[in-house]
Amino acid sequence: MNLTTKQCAYLRGLSQTLRPQLHVGVAGLSEGQFSALRDLFKRRELVKGRVLNNSTEEPGAVALALAQGVDAALVGVVGKTFVLYRPNPDLKERIELP
Repeated sequence: MNLTTKQCAYLRGLSQTLRPQLHVGVAGLSEGQFSALRDLFKRRELVKGRVLNNSTEEPGAVALALAQGVDAALVGVVGKTFVLYRPNPDLKERIELP
């Protein structure tokens, strides 16, 4: 899924009020994180995640792997925090992209 820079900027603005719902720790990526992310995308379209300080993984690589694993778009990575977006047509309140 490809997003324009305007759409990414809009989604980053929406994500400012979110708290990280997905955390990647010292164990790195596992199937548990992928299934948790799939469950999060059933209830929302925008998910914020964070790579914890004790992890040896690079935040950009983790975010890209998660996005590719669940067919989502990587909105952005700032520090150790990342934002992923995947549209969900089953939700009542959907995000309207510009």
